[in-house]
Amino acid sequence: MKFPVLSLNQIAVGSLGVSVVVLGVKYVAFLLTGSIALYSDALESIINVATALAAIVAIRIAAQPPDDEHPYGHHKAEYLSAVAVGVLIILAALAIMHEAYLGFLTPRAIEAPGAGLAVSMGATLLNGLWSRFLVLQGRAHRSAALKADGKHLMSDVVTSLGVLAGVALVVVTGIEWLDPALAGLVALHVLWSGGGVVRDNVSALMDEAAPAEELSRIREIIASSGAGSIEAHALRTRHAGKATFIDFHLIVSSAMTVGAAHDICDRIEDALTAEFPGALINIHVEPESKAKQTGIVMA
Repeated sequence: MKFPVLSLNQIAVGSLGVSVVVLGVKYVAFLLTGSIALYSDALESIINVATALAAIVAIRIAAQPPDDEHPYGHHKAEYLSAVAVGVLIILAALAIMHEAYLGFLTPRAIEAPGAGLAVSMGATLLNGLWSRFLVLQGRAHRSAALKADGKHLMSDVVTSLGVLAGVALVVVTGIEWLDPALAGLVALHVLWSGGGVVRDNVSALMDEAAPAEELSRIREIIASSGAGSIEAHALRTRHAGKATFIDFHLIVSSAMTVGAAHDICDRIEDALTAEFPGALINIHVEPESKAKQTGIVMA
């Protein structure tokens, strides 16, 4: 299925609307059945609402232009938002564990299972479609907040399907303690998901380099568009939201004029920004006496 590309604000607001609807539907499923497992599924959806709100705030902050206090922009606001989302997911997992424990102490039969399962399945299908949409849009916009939201929703879909299957098993077997046991498994999955979101985005906050395939492409572009120079070395990259930061040293002939060296830099920058829109590039020009005989040899 192909989705249209929307603006980040439109996506974030839509995500909030979908999260609120899914939360309401899942809570209705819990009210119909009294299932602790379905309650845990609904409780996780509260985090989806918080996630969407955090994404709206982060996207609006990250879109602000650089200023005197933030000369490199506000791109990392999305990573901070994603880390906050991960922490909220972990807190949800702990809350679900608490409810599962109480369910073990006082297990009870599931009421109206057919209606409850049907309602919960509708919410799960909606979540699945929106999760796919968010991941694709996050890639298109290079938005950490949207991708984190989408990945979490997909984990929500997986756990929801497991919950539905488990509740059906409880109804068929009549083993009531399976319901809180299933809620405990949901809590462990949610805990793992939240830890993954925190881990991935803390790496980004620590100025993690561009992925290997992207770094290889940057090297190719520098080599193919740097005619007239000798070599490039000390290449460094990092990501911050949609922005890619690229800096390196460019070696030119000592006899080359400043204007000619500047023209080469412009050519390289144009080629890089064509491949990586919004890239922030810093090139330090050095004479041939600074050559390292390593790095990128110009074509």
